[in-house]
Amino acid sequence: MTSLFVSGSGTNVGKTFVTTILLNEIRQAGIACTAVKPVISGFDDDGPGESDTALILEALGRDVTRNSIDEISPWRFREPISPDMAAAHEGRALDIQEIARFCDANGALNSIRIIEGVGGVMVPLTEQATILDLMVEVAAPVLLVAGSYLGTLSHTLTALHAVQNRGLTVAGVVISESLESPVPLSETQATLSRFAGKVPVVTLPRDGSSEIAKEIGLI
Repeated sequence: MTSLFVSGSGTNVGKTFVTTILLNEIRQAGIACTAVKPVISGFDDDGPGESDTALILEALGRDVTRNSIDEISPWRFREPISPDMAAAHEGRALDIQEIARFCDANGALNSIRIIEGVGGVMVPLTEQATILDLMVEVAAPVLLVAGSYLGTLSHTLTALHAVQNRGLTVAGVVISESLESPVPLSETQATLSRFAGKVPVVTLPRDGSSEIAKEIGLI
């Protein structure tokens, strides 16, 4: 089984958009796949249809039901804030080892498993651990998603170096086009590529016209 952990340089940069594109590409290639987003904040149990979890289920060709939501996003919180804060406000606590075991348990032989994180690389997950710590526990290659907004160069390179400094393999960087982009995607791509070494840097226009899975060698 091949695994990929989708994380971001920050929040609202397009992680779920990228995850759904990957799933569609993998399925179109005739390869079995599964996906989980184990922790999600800002989740409305009364209206889950527009949630990231629902979008992932739809990309997998699955119905959005209580059971299917439980299967891919068991740790859900109502407030759209960092998981550690959201859990604390609900009188709950997250266990990084338990989440890592959940991630490792999902998937099958000869399939591709996508694990989507929450927020950015350094978002606090528990009182002591960040999303990056979870990524280290899972030990899967990382796909880093970034925006094309002003400031993304510093944010993206900081996140990239943080991931690499923990010994993780970075499968690629995806620049997901932001609503406001000060320069063309190609210029942002060229600049990041100069500092990313051998890590592939892929552009993703807002219309979704990209072949991410192929460009990073996933399929």
